[in-house]
Amino acid sequence: MGRSRRTIPEELLLLALDPATGTTAQPQSLDLGLAGAQLVELALAGRIAPDGDRIAVVMPRPTGDPTLDSALELLRRRGSPVRAVHWIGGPRLGLRQIYLAHLERCGMVHAVAGQMCGVLPTTRYQATDTAISREIRARLDNAIRTGVPPDPRTAALAALAHAVGLGKHLYPGNEGRSSRSRLRDLIRHDPMGGLVAHAVMDVQNGVAAQPRRDRAAQPQPQPAVRATATGGVPLQPRRTGAMARAAAH
Repeated sequence: MGRSRRTIPEELLLLALDPATGTTAQPQSLDLGLAGAQLVELALAGRIAPDGDRIAVVMPRPTGDPTLDSALELLRRRGSPVRAVHWIGGPRLGLRQIYLAHLERCGMVHAVAGQMCGVLPTTRYQATDTAISREIRARLDNAIRTGVPPDPRTAALAALAHAVGLGKHLYPGNEGRSSRSRLRDLIRHDPMGGLVAHAVMDVQNGVAAQPRRDRAAQPQPQPAVRATATGGVPLQPRRTGAMARAAAH
């Protein structure tokens, strides 16, 4: 995979980067979004494919991108398709810092050292070419404004931006409400992007225990009733020793 084209994880991170402060919006959910963005990029490269709500490796050949290939190798080692929600919510967080360092090596951002409260060391990241961020944002704006179905990469980027909560960062206030709604609607234009975006939201909402299609049909647990010969009335606990003597008085 050549460096002439930016990957979806890179574009998602650049979208989240605030040019004024050098910090990233939604830092906690962004790690989840970057994990999902890796899946979309690997799918577009023909390395993986959706299998229901699971992800299957269909071509283990490396892409040439070290960060993506690390994810591909981890998926390959699983040996069987893995649920997207389990992959995204797995113990592989810290992707934000990995990708910030990656963008710095690629010359897309540069690190600026500073201090918080004059004591704690901090690092902020400034885009080296703001035209790149403007171009990424313009693709989303165009898809929102025109209503024309976007290409799969832009649709997936929009779905992930919505999933991690970047809508309020990109289109703030009451005036951005309709744009945020259209951003959410773009999720339907790319099946893989929709799959991982829903998985990101499921992880954030803590509903990753079972497949999405099974949760609605899952019967609610009923209180346990001990059967009796007279019609299922719960038996009273048997009193023994001091309890029996106390009950007799």
